[in-house]
Amino acid sequence: MKTTMSGMLPAGILLLAVCSVVGAAQLREAIASPRSLPTDTLPPFGMLDDSGKLIPVPDPKGLAAFAAPKPAGAPEIAKAPAPKPLSLELATEAVRATLETCSKLGFPIAAAVVDAQGKPVVMMADPATDGSVYVAARKASAAIEYRVPSSKVGATIQGNPDMLARMTPVMFIAGGAVPVWRGNDLIGAIAASGAKGQGPIGTQDEACAKAGLDSIAARLR
Repeated sequence: MKTTMSGMLPAGILLLAVCSVVGAAQLREAIASPRSLPTDTLPPFGMLDDSGKLIPVPDPKGLAAFAAPKPAGAPEIAKAPAPKPLSLELATEAVRATLETCSKLGFPIAAAVVDAQGKPVVMMADPATDGSVYVAARKASAAIEYRVPSSKVGATIQGNPDMLARMTPVMFIAGGAVPVWRGNDLIGAIAASGAKGQGPIGTQDEACAKAGLDSIAARLR
């Protein structure tokens, strides 16, 4: 959040004054940047502003409104029924199987499972890896958007204007992610980062992610 100065008011006092004017209902989390992952939202307080000053927590009323799901009287928005999500237990098992598969091959990696919206469900990393759970999650975002393994995205996107138009700053286009399906419903993706095997970038990552998916596939029906 960018905080400005007005006269001699300290940044914290100015923020609280603004909050009291615009109303506590506007205290909502905001995506930090276009490259932020879906859950990487930052509250407008309790952190350093762009000038390095700590933005204080607002008064209790403002904080309570920040935590409220929506302002009173806000209209309901109709949503299509969401498919049953991948359970935490299966997501955890899939990530462990992904890490273990690559570890047996001599590749310490990081891995992530995300839901159908790209929100992280489980993230794990081998202490010896230089891979990143966040890179894995970004590969998974690509697999979800295009509904195919991320290696297939990387192999075709440069020459496909329609695919390029659908790419977002959240995605990392490289092999390593596979979508997770329950019947015809896309319910998430599994991805890995950090394997050094031969072939295009992410080839071994994706093989390990596929092994993670295979470990739970029979229980997705």
